Amino acid sequence: MIAVFKREFLSYFRSPVGYIAIALFSFLSGYIFVNNFATGAVNIASEVISLRSFFVVIVPIITMGLFAEDKKRGTEILYYTSPIDLFSVVAGKFLAAFCLYGIMFVNVFIHMIVTKSCDGIVDIGAWGSVIVFFFLAMLFISIGIFASAITDSQIIAAIFSFIMIMVIQLLSTISSLAGNAIAAFLSMLGVASESSNSVGEAITNGINWLDPFAKTSDFRYGSFSVAPLVFCISFAIVFLFLTFRVLEKKRWAKS
Repeated sequence: MIAVFKREFLSYFRSPVGYIAIALFSFLSGYIFVNNFATGAVNIASEVISLRSFFVVIVPIITMGLFAEDKKRGTEILYYTSPIDLFSVVAGKFLAAFCLYGIMFVNVFIHMIVTKSCDGIVDIGAWGSVIVFFFLAMLFISIGIFASAITDSQIIAAIFSFIMIMVIQLLSTISSLAGNAIAAFLSMLGVASESSNSVGEAITNGINWLDPFAKTSDFRYGSFSVAPLVFCISFAIVFLFLTFRVLEKKRWAKS
């Protein structure tokens, strides 16, 4: 795992991918911070929450080539013909992408230092938003790795992970639309309004249960809970396991 981690992490800086991701993240975080600073209302929690909306762009950039590039070069055969543990390969690539995110986030820590040195406030809500950011990063990186493992094309991997992350980010809107649509459909069939509304509300709540952003929203107010973090870790593990199963299936096919 360590060897895979080193190889993938250093590869980010042997190609433009790592520099593009860091530059893009630095520009976005810097733009948000400067705008807030100019208005005299610096809010680190708000900055971090704004940056979360760019997972949909940055995660596909840093994960699209983790497995797809190996397939393109033909080096993936080494995973299937050597006695290496495939889950160690998956974990090493995941840690490489996650550490790159950690380097990108240094920019926000600098903003915290600047805010504190200017007698600003970096409250517990800001730290709560930071914690949530990294747990969400774990979840979305695992999705990006899975997307990279199921296709030979980096572009297709990027598009697939983009769509999946976009859907997750829009779950609150999707849940509301789905609940209202089901309720309206049942009303058209002659179902009592109370019953149709109850079903629509159940559909909305069911979809919202899958929304990691809704589960972690209270962290920005300094209200901490273990359950939302366990939720993010659990789903990250699920996607990493699915990636492992994809590789294992290919190993058996090769043999």
